[in-house]
Amino acid sequence: MNTRTKKIVVSAMLAALCCAATMIIKLPSPLGGYINLGDSIVLLCAMLLPPVYGSLAAGIGSALADILSGYAVYAPATFIIKGAMVITAYFVIKLIKSKTEKHDLIAKTVGGIAAELVMIAGYYIFEGWLLYGFAASLVNILPNAVQGVAGILCAVLLSQLFKRFKLFGSY
Repeated sequence: MNTRTKKIVVSAMLAALCCAATMIIKLPSPLGGYINLGDSIVLLCAMLLPPVYGSLAAGIGSALADILSGYAVYAPATFIIKGAMVITAYFVIKLIKSKTEKHDLIAKTVGGIAAELVMIAGYYIFEGWLLYGFAASLVNILPNAVQGVAGILCAVLLSQLFKRFKLFGSY
């Protein structure tokens, strides 16, 4: 199997995992949304794939979860926000790793933090501008931050396990 085919297969698998992780565990948030573990797979997309493949996998998987869960109004914003998260994390990780290869764990953590800040800001702007108003949307910042921390912890742990057991090569 050639490299391009492998990238497509891994992207499709991660899109499906992203959708499933978003839909399986749902903890309600104040404005009717929910906290989920989908961000862990979104961040894995940044850690395992080039930015185009990773952003498409994360965006499609997350947007599909919104549609299937009855939150279709969020799907276009989710597609953009999750794709932007992958691009942000990918380039932050790459920048830190270019300085020193010994700090893989730090690079992934800092990349995850940067990506989750994109997520928090993205949903705040979307909800504030189009759905609830900026004052009401402030209430979702904390639940989104909790989701972000959980996503970072899970993604870094999973990526380290994948690295240790050589489950994914470099694409």
